[in-house]
Amino acid sequence: MDHFIKNIVSLLKEKIDLPEDEIKRLIEIPPDPKMGDYAFPCYSLSKTLKKSPNVIATELSNAIHAVRPIAETKAIGPYVNFFVEKETLSEITLKTISEERDNYGIRSAGKGKTVIVDFSSPNIAKHLAVHHLRSALIGNAIYHIYKTLGYRCVGINHLGDWGTQFGQLIVAYKKWGGENAHHAYTVTDLNDLYVKFHQEAEKDPSLEDEAREWFKKLESGDPEAKNIWQHFKDISLKEFQKIYDMLGIHFDAFVGESFYNTMVQDTVTRIKEKGITKVSEQALIVDLEPYHMPPCLLRKKDDTTLYATRDIAAAEYRKKTYDFDKMIYVVGSEQKLHFNQFFKVLELMGYNWANCCVHVDFGLMKFKDGKMSTRKGKVVLLEDLLVEAVERIKEIIEEKNPSLENKEAIARDVGIGAVIFADLCTKRSKDVVFDWDEALNFEGETGPYVQYTHARLCSILRKFGKPMTADINFGLLKEDETVILIKNLGQFPSVIMKAAEFYEPSLICNYLIDVCASLNRFYNAHRVLSDDAELTKARILLVNTTRQVIKNGLRLLGMQAPERM
Repeated sequence: MDHFIKNIVSLLKEKIDLPEDEIKRLIEIPPDPKMGDYAFPCYSLSKTLKKSPNVIATELSNAIHAVRPIAETKAIGPYVNFFVEKETLSEITLKTISEERDNYGIRSAGKGKTVIVDFSSPNIAKHLAVHHLRSALIGNAIYHIYKTLGYRCVGINHLGDWGTQFGQLIVAYKKWGGENAHHAYTVTDLNDLYVKFHQEAEKDPSLEDEAREWFKKLESGDPEAKNIWQHFKDISLKEFQKIYDMLGIHFDAFVGESFYNTMVQDTVTRIKEKGITKVSEQALIVDLEPYHMPPCLLRKKDDTTLYATRDIAAAEYRKKTYDFDKMIYVVGSEQKLHFNQFFKVLELMGYNWANCCVHVDFGLMKFKDGKMSTRKGKVVLLEDLLVEAVERIKEIIEEKNPSLENKEAIARDVGIGAVIFADLCTKRSKDVVFDWDEALNFEGETGPYVQYTHARLCSILRKFGKPMTADINFGLLKEDETVILIKNLGQFPSVIMKAAEFYEPSLICNYLIDVCASLNRFYNAHRVLSDDAELTKARILLVNTTRQVIKNGLRLLGMQAPERM
């Protein structure tokens, strides 16, 4: 907890020549509580002091005179371990959570700073499928994490609404769309037209020339092309919003690639003026061979633009509009090269903010044994996944708790929460293997398990049925299981900081699982409601603060915290 770390930093600063930020960064939590509450590794001092880390730890521990709230220091191997006063630990931690409630975990680290989170970014005229899920969920969690740290956050959905595929779709719509169906069109219809175009283009290659002409018209602002394209966009956004509402995801701006179309020429001109472009095979490129990368294509030989051109224009516009301190792109690992090229071009253009742009990559989502119903072909639609999750949870509720009120709403919160947690609990760089049995398990390391733990704590509080108070005898909260749980609760703010530093929502998931496990060990060892009024008051405070931390953690992940299950 911040309070104790500040004290430890102060004690160490008097004895070692390291900046306070560096000391704070090095402080760890020992894996075994018997080894202490905090630990400082001495490896970094070994080179300058020309002694072994073990010797330094012993000398440092002997030189430090512990003062409250630090009870004792002890050298264990290459670490100086710090033991804090348990009563003070309990009082500071539980009072802080009780006072801050929903605001517990909020910090001012980002005050006055702006972070843009670019996430989801589906293509117009295509369904939101399961492969879109990870960007949406990871981006949403990162947005919440940074907002909790005091940053002004701008969530942008950079829609794929530009490119030669729209020329193809316009041709297909005009040839096979049929005006009678105009107002009833769905994304499925648009997708079918796209497939139809490619089938017909194999027989008649001249269709590709027509498509290129229509996209050139669209880029030039042709009214007919723009009207048809806007119709495609309206159909898609309506379906997208339905899915985002199910997931509880909000964007501050839906700004597609098309928005930057009028800016692209000025961007290309600026890049040319920097003297970093050349023509290769009739295309305009930035040669990145000196940086061990393929060339970055800016314009094709037919003068149409590419992703990189529009991304550069978008970055310039966002810097000018939002003056961001950091811009985070939540996009799959397969786009690493694109972002390396794009960021390098920004750097070569002389923008010192290029190093504030971050590509947060992630692995794929796969299904165990391929088990997932699909509406069409091999593509797993995101709506199908969410609906099936809710239906499966509904069946579990009917079996385990048929008299539960608001079953529909709770099944929705738990079913969709199960999908969110199953995605986010895996380190983002790894592939997620989605398994229905595992994801929906109320007893495993899952979303339903965390939500059920929250609901169980709410049930205990309802049984207590009296006003809660932080005016308790903190000396009563002294058992090992109790202290371990309280220490876990106190680590929540630092876990949020770490999750932000590494753009890693899985740290929040792992933390919540640890809190639930600590809670269960405490609950199994000690009665909360008993004839001892003072002890009951103390343990009820612990139950309520644990409930609060779980609720706050679930909120960061974009999940609900049901009070009954």
